[in-house]
Amino acid sequence: MMNLEVETTEALMARLADLQARVRAARITDAEIKTFQKVAAIMDDGRGRIAGDDLIAASFLAEPI
Repeated sequence: MMNLEVETTEALMARLADLQARVRAARITDAEIKTFQKVAAIMDDGRGRIAGDDLIAASFLAEPI
């Protein structure tokens, strides 16, 4: 059981590191993350999941900065 937990932890750490690198490369700001979180909270009854099609549609509704 312990090996499975270690493997899972290592896999999650690798995925997190990859996500962090992609966010840095995309230059996503804290304000943009907060905006995404607000949209996610509204959609899907507050469970924070957004279907790909809904996310694309929402991008057309965003007001320009």
